[in-house]
Amino acid sequence: MKTKSDSKEKSYSCKKCGSSFSRKQYLAIHMRTHTGEKTYPCKICSSSFAWKKHMLKHMLTHTVEKPYSCEVCGHSFLGKCSLEIHMRTHTGEKPYSCEICGSSFTQKNTMLIHMRKHTGEKPYACEICDFSFTRKHDLVTHTRRHTGDKPYSCEVCGRSFLRKRSLVIHMRTHTGEKPYSCRLCGSSFAQNQSLSVHMRTHTGEKPYSCDVCDSSFTQKNTMLIHMRKHTGEKPYVCEVCGFSFARKHDLVNHMRTHTGEKPFSCEVCGSSFTLKTTMLIHMQKHTGEKPYACEVCDFSFRRKHNLVLHMRTHTGEKPFSCEVCGSSFTLKNTMLKHMQKHTGEKPYSCEVCGRSFTHKHNMVCHMQTHTGEKPYSCEVCGRSFTHKNNMVCHMQTHTGEKPYSCEVCGHSFLRKRNLVIHMRTHTGERPYSCELCGSSFTQNPHLLAHMRTHTGEKPYSCEVCGSSFTQKNTMLIHMRKHTGEKPYACEVCGFSFTRKHNLVNHMRTHTVKDLCMI
Repeated sequence: MKTKSDSKEKSYSCKKCGSSFSRKQYLAIHMRTHTGEKTYPCKICSSSFAWKKHMLKHMLTHTVEKPYSCEVCGHSFLGKCSLEIHMRTHTGEKPYSCEICGSSFTQKNTMLIHMRKHTGEKPYACEICDFSFTRKHDLVTHTRRHTGDKPYSCEVCGRSFLRKRSLVIHMRTHTGEKPYSCRLCGSSFAQNQSLSVHMRTHTGEKPYSCDVCDSSFTQKNTMLIHMRKHTGEKPYVCEVCGFSFARKHDLVNHMRTHTGEKPFSCEVCGSSFTLKTTMLIHMQKHTGEKPYACEVCDFSFRRKHNLVLHMRTHTGEKPFSCEVCGSSFTLKNTMLKHMQKHTGEKPYSCEVCGRSFTHKHNMVCHMQTHTGEKPYSCEVCGRSFTHKNNMVCHMQTHTGEKPYSCEVCGHSFLRKRNLVIHMRTHTGERPYSCELCGSSFTQNPHLLAHMRTHTGEKPYSCEVCGSSFTQKNTMLIHMRKHTGEKPYACEVCGFSFTRKHNLVNHMRTHTVKDLCMI
C-alpha cells in the first residue's frame, strides 16, 4: 500500500547524487549532506545537525531519557521508531527486499544502501583524495585517515582507533574474551569474521580467486595482496628511504632497519632479531635442529626455502631467465644482479667519492678504502684485509693449499673464480664483448678497461704530477717513478725494475751459466 508521501510526485532532484524529493524544502535539507552545513546546534555540547529532528533526538542523550522500552529484553530507546526496528530482531521480520537479488533487510535505509552495490552508486566523496563511498559513515571514518583523528581510546593501554568497533575488538586482547567458537574443533576467536575464515580450513573452501593466474584464497584480503604481484602495486612506502612494499607488515619489519629495533631475543645467548621467524631459525643453531632434509643426498637445512633452492642442484631447474640474453638462474636475486650488466644500473653510490656499484656489498667494502678499516687479520703473519674472503684466500698462502684444480692442465688456484677465468684459456670463451668494435674479453674488468679506449676516460690520476690513466695498475706502476720503488730484483746481478715484465726481459741477458750459479 502506497503512503501519502509515496503518491506525491518527486519533482525536485539533487544535481550531485540524483536523489529526488516531493518538496523543495526537503531538497534544501538534503543538500546539507553535500555541503556539510549543520544549522541546528545542540545548546549543551555544541554538536550540530542538518536536521532539527536529529538535534531533538540528540538532546535526549543529555537527559538520559529513553521512554520506549522493549517488552522482550528490556532494552530502552530514545525514539519509537528505534523500538519498532529493534523488535524485528526478535520477530525476524525483514520487510524491505532488494528487487535485484532478493536480499531482505529490517530497515529501509539498509536496503537502499545495499542497492548501491548493484547500481555502483557512491554518493559520498572524499574532498581530499576523491575516494567515494556508498555510506556516509564510511566517509567519516575514511576522513580520519587524513586528519589522523582516532576518537576511540583504550582505557587499559591508551591505544586509539578510528572506529568504535575496532576498539571493542581490541578490548578482547586485554579481557581474553573469544566469543566466537568453532563447533567442529572448539577453537575460539575474538571476531566472527575470524571464525568464518577458520571454518574454511575444515570445508576447504577458497572463495576468492585471482583473475590473472586462477590461484584461490580463503580470505579476500590475501587475494588482494596476491594481486599486487601482477599489478606491481606497492602502496606502503618507507618515509626514510622511499622503499615500497606490497604488505603493511613488510613495511613495519623494514622500519626496524632504520630504528635498529630488535624486539625478539634468543633465550640462550641473548642475541636480538628484528623478525620472530629469524629468531626461531637462530634457535636451531643451539638445538642443532635441521628439520628440512633432502631426499636425494640427505643434506639437511634449517629453512624450507634453503631446501627448495638446494633441490635445484639435483633437478637442474633454473626458473629465472634474463629477458635480454636468455641466461637462466636458480635464484631470482642472482638473475636481478645479472640484469644490471645489461642496464648498466649501479644503484649504490659512495658518499665520499661518488663511485657507483651494482651491489650494496661491494659499496660497503669500497667504503673501507676511505676509512682504512681492515677488520680481518691473518693469525699467522698479522696482515689485515678489508674482506673476509681475501683473508681466507691469504691463509692458503701459508698452508700452500690450492683447492681449485684445472682438469685439463692440472694448474691449481686459490680461488674458484680464478679457475673459472683460467678455463677460458682452454675453451677460448670470451663472454664479455664490446658493443662498439666487437672485441671480446675473458674478464669483465678487461672489457671495462677496453671501453675507456673508446670513451677516452682516464679515472685514475697521479697525486704527484696529475697524469691520468685508464687502469689503476698502470697508475700504480707510474707512481714508482716518483717513489723510486723497484720491487722486481734480479737474483743474479741485483738489478731492480719497476715492472715485472722488464725483469723477465732482463733475465734473458744472463747466460745459462749465470743462472746455474744462483
